[in-house]
Order: sequence, then C-alpha cells, then structure tokens
Amino acid sequence: MKKILLPLLLSVLFCGCIREDDYDNSPQGNFDALWTLMDEHYCYFTYKGIDWDAVRDKYRPRIVSGMGNDALFEVLGDMLAELKDGHVNLYSASNTARYWDWYLDYPRNYDEALVERYLGREYRISGGLRYTILEDNVGYVSYESFSDGIGEGNLDEMLDYLSVCNGLIVDVRNNGGGNLTYSSRLAARFTNERVLTGYILHKAGPGHDDFSQPEPIYLEPSASIRWQKPVAVLVNRHSYSATNDFANAMSCLPGVTLVGDRTGGGGGLPFSSELPNGWAVRFSASPHLDAQGAHIEGGIDPDVEVDMDEGDRQRGLDTIIEEARRLLNAAR
Repeated sequence: MKKILLPLLLSVLFCGCIREDDYDNSPQGNFDALWTLMDEHYCYFTYKGIDWDAVRDKYRPRIVSGMGNDALFEVLGDMLAELKDGHVNLYSASNTARYWDWYLDYPRNYDEALVERYLGREYRISGGLRYTILEDNVGYVSYESFSDGIGEGNLDEMLDYLSVCNGLIVDVRNNGGGNLTYSSRLAARFTNERVLTGYILHKAGPGHDDFSQPEPIYLEPSASIRWQKPVAVLVNRHSYSATNDFANAMSCLPGVTLVGDRTGGGGGLPFSSELPNGWAVRFSASPHLDAQGAHIEGGIDPDVEVDMDEGDRQRGLDTIIEEARRLLNAAR
C-alpha cells in the first residue's frame, strides 16, 4: 500500500504536504484514493455546482477487479473530466488525462502566421518576449508562454527600445500560462503604485467549503523602467492560468485596455499528489478571486470584444491587432 502525499507545487508561495489515508494498489483502491483526494482538496465543487457524490456513483460501477491499466486510466480520466478544469490532470507512464474543452469549443482568434507578419524579420528577442515597432509607431510585444523566462534586464531593454512609441500592444493570446513570477514581473511595469488585484483562499478542512479567510494579493510597482502610455493587452480563450492572472492584474490598471475574447480561466493554483499505483494527479486547490471578490476560474472578460474576421485574414490582417492599433492611436 502507498500513502498519498499532497505537495504544493507553487513553492514561490509556500511548501508542505498533506497526508491522506491508506489505499490498496488495486483498481478499487486507486479509484477510492482519487475520489477522496479530490473530495477533500479540490476547490471548485460549490462554484461549479458539481455533485461529487453523484460522480462517484456514476463511475464506481465501471471499476472491476483485475481490469487493466488502460481501462482504469480511462475511467479515472473520465471522472476527472466532470470537473471541466484545465488544471486537472492524471499522469501515467503512457498517457495524460486532460480537459481542453475550455478553449477547443471557442473561436481560435489567433493566427501565428499573421503574428509573424506583424513582427517582421527584424524583431527583437528578450527572454521570452518578441517585440518590434509597427509603422504607426505603436509597439508590439508577443509573449507566447509564461514558462519562457523574462528577467528585469530583459524588460528594461524592451521598454527602453519601445519608449519612442505612442502606445503598446502586449499580445498574450494563445499563452497557456506558466510561471506566476513572470506574470507579476511583467505587470509590475505598468503601474506606479501598489494595487489590489485580488484574493487567494486555501483549503482549511476536508469540506467542500472549508476555506481560509481571503488573503489580499497586491501588485507592487517595479523599481525600474515603467511604461507610462496607453496599453492594449490582447487575449483569447487560450490565454490561461498565469496568463489569466496577468489579464486580471492588468485589468486593474488605468490606461490598460483588454482586447479580444474572454480568457480561458484557470484561476485555481494547482497542487499535485500521487495514487497508490504511482500515477500523478494535478488539480486546483486554492481559488483566486478578483479585486471585487469574484472567481476568475471562468476567465476575464475583455474591455473591447473582438473576433478575428476571415476577410481581414485573407488580406493579411489580424482583426484584433488592428482594433488595438486603432484604440491606441485614438488615445494619443
């Protein structure tokens, strides 16, 4: 038998583990271990209106003694998909159970070939940032993943180079997230004062609504170069997790306009654990709220909603970038 451990992945905040009960390494034992783990530690049952007992009753009959790993993995993955959460995964040596409908069922609103066209051939690269100056003197920055590091020096170089621009586009469409440190580091370049951007809660007991008191989250202004002109942040449904956090923080700042589609969400900080058979599990355990106390798990609405237009695409234009340029030029 193996004891479940629940280590917190986000060591930037704190670290530790939670011990659970013992379960047999059998199909039934692994099912019960996973169901109980989620029952006691997943954070969105009430918010999403999920009857987890009914989910157990639906999938438990599919578990039979001696079933193979592939069959067991399918049942457990199907059960986790009931949570409709992109931060929920089950990992075996041969597969990963995932829920991607949070963006697959929506317009893409992104074309990599068009982004390359706007960047041109002479764009600059600083860490994970690609940037250039468009012909109307608007700066354009593409950041494809918050897993790609950015240092303070990268940001200084970029903002110094773009300082001649009248406005700035920060394109985080299709950025599926990554490191929250980079999200905050970038957002800190767009505020001159400390700003409340939201709250975080932590599970304080096994009940679905056993949470700590909300802890405020503040964005601190950078001690280095800060942008002082209008900003347009481009988002789509594939802007997820740390990018959702970035969009939320930027929405709290004056002079910033979110343009595009609603973000994909991913407001729960992920924890990880392990089943008796060694399969790893990831799930949302600490919900993140916005500055008004509302969940951001469902995504952040843009200030200006724009979808890609096929006619524009055929002319080599990105509708969302063009709308951002129009807004920034009108704000001069």
